[in-house]
Amino acid sequence: MKSYSVFFANYTIGEDAYEMVPQVCGRFGTRVLLIGGEKAMEAALPALKEAVRDSELEFVAQVAFGRDCTTAAMSRWAAYARECGADMIFGMGGGKALDTAKGAADQAGLPVFTFPTIAATCAATTALSVVYREDGNFERFAFFDKPARHCFINTRVIADAPWKYLRAGMGDTMGKFFECHFSARGDRLDHSSALGREISNLCYGPLLEHGAAALQDCMRHEPSHALEQAVLANIVSTGMVSLMVLDDYNCAIAHSVYYGLVLLPGFEETYLHGDVVAYGVLVQLAVDHDWERLKEAKEFLKCLGIPSTLAQMKVPLDRACLQEVLKETVNGPDMAHIPYTVTEDMIFEAMEAVEKLG
Repeated sequence: MKSYSVFFANYTIGEDAYEMVPQVCGRFGTRVLLIGGEKAMEAALPALKEAVRDSELEFVAQVAFGRDCTTAAMSRWAAYARECGADMIFGMGGGKALDTAKGAADQAGLPVFTFPTIAATCAATTALSVVYREDGNFERFAFFDKPARHCFINTRVIADAPWKYLRAGMGDTMGKFFECHFSARGDRLDHSSALGREISNLCYGPLLEHGAAALQDCMRHEPSHALEQAVLANIVSTGMVSLMVLDDYNCAIAHSVYYGLVLLPGFEETYLHGDVVAYGVLVQLAVDHDWERLKEAKEFLKCLGIPSTLAQMKVPLDRACLQEVLKETVNGPDMAHIPYTVTEDMIFEAMEAVEKLG
């Protein structure tokens, strides 16, 4: 039987997480290229520099990654890392900044360390980058052999970030639980995928328990226990599932609904990815006739203030208006491995059911 390898995501979390940077990163060299978002570096770089001030680590350069994670950006920063003699790359910011840093490090053959400043995605702990074209449209996924060597999650930085990103992250994270279990239904899973599916339970249960309190604490800029549990679910649990399961089990109807809805003019610019995926979870549960879980999930979204109907997102429940949305939903790549065939009629009827719940 052919062997395979699974690389886990190491991490440090807490208000003083950056204090571990010299100990963890020092053995990889001394020269650091920092690639980040402009606002992210403004918020977190002073604390990071203070944490490494008395160590041998030095920042040879700190650069803004750009607007999107593109093939050209990753190549440009990989070349720059070689030019300035960097021993390692630090990525700081949200998903696009971290994905750019991971891609640049992979091309340059350097270790990469991530410093998420928001908890909207699991990019800090995954072994892939979402790559966009220069016009901002999706191009491809770039897959790597392993995730970042270590992820440093400063909960003070995340508590001070806009709360909408934490909320959207929770919406996307709950999608991981429902989609992983749905897409894996009926399959005999290998050990890695089975373990990943079980970890996906931690993408929903802890959010039900701590999510509402975490959001309130983030609004008050308090790096509380509840906020830490939500951040761990958003960044670590989801990342671990992504690393361990086959691609077949990473997404299903919820994400496909998102990719359908963003075809509507102005929709993607108005609503965050995770908020819309959370609505997609409701549609998936209605398609699956899991009415008890649907009511539970809808109440949870209400507690978080995430829109749970098309009406709340100013989208008419009109078959003609939704024609392209329905088409994209059932034909999208996330629907390639689900337990039964789903039609446009089933998606529309599910949307009607979700709308009737109010």
